Amino acid sequence: MATVSTEIKSLGSSLKQLKETLVFKTKEGAETKISELQTSKSSLEVAIKDTKEALDKHNFTINHLKSQIEALTKQIEDSKIINTEELTKEKAELIDTKNKFTAKTTDISGRLATNNGIKKNIKKQLTEVVGVEERWKWVKALSDTANGQLAGKDKIMLETFVQAYYFDRILRRANIRLMVMSSGQYELKRAADASNQRSQSGLELNVIDHYNASERSVKSLSGGESFMASLSLALGLSDEIQSSSGGIRLDTMFVDEGFGSLDEETLSQALKVLISLAESNLLVGIISHVSELKERIDKQIVVKKEKNGGSRAEIIA
Repeated sequence: MATVSTEIKSLGSSLKQLKETLVFKTKEGAETKISELQTSKSSLEVAIKDTKEALDKHNFTINHLKSQIEALTKQIEDSKIINTEELTKEKAELIDTKNKFTAKTTDISGRLATNNGIKKNIKKQLTEVVGVEERWKWVKALSDTANGQLAGKDKIMLETFVQAYYFDRILRRANIRLMVMSSGQYELKRAADASNQRSQSGLELNVIDHYNASERSVKSLSGGESFMASLSLALGLSDEIQSSSGGIRLDTMFVDEGFGSLDEETLSQALKVLISLAESNLLVGIISHVSELKERIDKQIVVKKEKNGGSRAEIIA
């Protein structure tokens, strides 16, 4: 029994010593510390893992940079030696060229601004010009019409058109005389169409030959026929003036030459017309050297040259 008591006492002493060596006085405190340590362990394990991953990335980057360093080192070894003086000189030249281009750019920009202003004014004037051109086309068409300059049409001026109206009236009166002088063969007619479209027209004359039912230009008439046509026109003009203008009367008319080109029959017809005019109180003077007329004209003024110069007029009734 004594031995058991001693052992118990010894164990009690040992238990006391062990209790004194314990960090935690109670089991709950120890368990709390254990929980904290486990939480810290987990955080450390996560940190270790992240650090390891970061280390791997850095190692990869280091290896990649080493490869680049090796490649660049090889390029440097293979490259030529750079002459810095030449590069400095080339740099200075490039700077000078740049300055020149900068000045040129500034000059071009100024001219561009000026040209843009001019372009704006040109557009404005162009709009005005379009309106002026349209009006000019209208005025030109009117001018071409009035001046007989229309392309592809007879060139009849406005004044010629008006003259043609009165010319037709003169022709109607002239044809009365011409039909008598030509025994009904000829009649004057204003040409409907121009001989060409390059020259002015509107007053060209044709003659109708009733003997062969033809119409041709008056230029085809013989000398005597032309004289009869001219005389008829002069008489027609006289008749039209007296008819159109009240108070105007043509009492005197002189016919100068032309009789020498007439045959006997035509001369007789022309004289009949002139004598009929004289019988209507119209004074008709004939200026001619044709001797056949002397026998048919009662009243004459004969002009003769003098030997000593000058001339002498003698009235023969």
